[in-house]
Amino acid sequence: MKPTGTDPRILSLAAEVAKSPEQNVPVILLKLKEIINNTPLGSSELKKIKQDIYCYDLIQYCLLVLSQDCSRIQGGWTTISQLTQILSHCCVGLEPGEDAEEFYNELLPSAAENFLVLGRRLQTCFINAAKGEEKDELLHFFQIVTDSLFWLLGDHVQLIQSVLQSDHFLHLLQTDNVQIGSTVMTMLQSILQISRSKRTKILLKLNRQKEEEDRRLRLQLQRQRAMRLSRELRLSMLEIVHPGQVEKHNREIEDKSALIIQKHWRGYRERKNFRQQRPSLTEYKAAVTLQRAALKFLAKCRKKKKLFAHWQGLRELTDARRVELKRQVDDYVRRHPGSPMSEVTSRELHSQAQERLQHYFMGRALEERAQQHREALMAQISTNIEQLLKAPSLKEAEGKEPELFLSRSRPVAAKAKQAHLTTLKHIQAPWWKKLGEEAGDEIDVPKDELSVELGTLFIGGTKPP
Repeated sequence: MKPTGTDPRILSLAAEVAKSPEQNVPVILLKLKEIINNTPLGSSELKKIKQDIYCYDLIQYCLLVLSQDCSRIQGGWTTISQLTQILSHCCVGLEPGEDAEEFYNELLPSAAENFLVLGRRLQTCFINAAKGEEKDELLHFFQIVTDSLFWLLGDHVQLIQSVLQSDHFLHLLQTDNVQIGSTVMTMLQSILQISRSKRTKILLKLNRQKEEEDRRLRLQLQRQRAMRLSRELRLSMLEIVHPGQVEKHNREIEDKSALIIQKHWRGYRERKNFRQQRPSLTEYKAAVTLQRAALKFLAKCRKKKKLFAHWQGLRELTDARRVELKRQVDDYVRRHPGSPMSEVTSRELHSQAQERLQHYFMGRALEERAQQHREALMAQISTNIEQLLKAPSLKEAEGKEPELFLSRSRPVAAKAKQAHLTTLKHIQAPWWKKLGEEAGDEIDVPKDELSVELGTLFIGGTKPP
């Protein structure tokens, strides 16, 4: 079954492979490398491209090319090494879907076996080569093939066992060449590390499953033990209860059990509904906040426009009302004839009237602001008075409670300072000066004596000199 929405590049490449002769197929398949490299690694688009490549049998074409003789392929070992890279990249992260059994049981083992065969051929060519440049080139191709095999085994660890047991891999290990042997041993060490890490992950997963199973069994045993104790307690209570009250007792137990079940079920249902409705509630609150802010802004704009608007005369006057007002004005002018006035003077008086009206409306806005300021001050004074009435006495005050007696108003603080000094003067004055005087009367006491003994009284919002 061909996938829907296939990449047009894969479609054109598959059509070109089907129509081209056999000797041109390897070079055409090299275009897959450009398609894979131009797609972001790990993206969903790359996964879709790999599925399309597999569904249109381009991976199978790569396997067929790798199984052919190197001398018959255009480009030789260069083309073969690039095809091994393409094949390994296409198989890593591929989700075959319906053809999973064929992919895991046939295609992947064939790919690993072909890589080993290619490595063995390159080993033979490397040993038989005479020139140093040719040896370096063959060693480079051999490293590309081994890296492709390692890349394939890193994603499909189930192939490691078959690779390690393969005769071709054992032949690669038995080489006498130092460079080939070091490359193979490095790959073997990496494969063993992958196998070890995979085994560790499997053991951790098994241990986690075992712990979860043990926890589940413990919970089940605890539940059974609790049920057994509950039944034993119920039986013991039934032995105590009178036979005539057993039915009533059972009915009460059933009612309590039903209430407990309903309570937990309703709680679960409400929590579930709340979690489902939480995004809607958040959106509703956000909309309410935005609407409130917008309405406040629009109201403020209308208020400013209304305060600073020019006088535009009377509105909503009917024709009958206009006739009546004109008649009244004509009667007034006839009864109170005035001195003749020129048109220029009339315009000047009209402009003065407009300016006075504008000044009046602006003054009214300032008066409203002043009234609001006075109301705010009255509210602040009321709050301060309430705090002072509720505050403890100075003898009982602790910590920051004395700060409640301070006022942010400088006139109030100055008046408090004056009253405090008056009280101190009256207290420190000699007894013979208090005869016939009240506590609030002014008593002359040298200021130096008070400043020496008491210092300067702190006023809220200022620093002492």
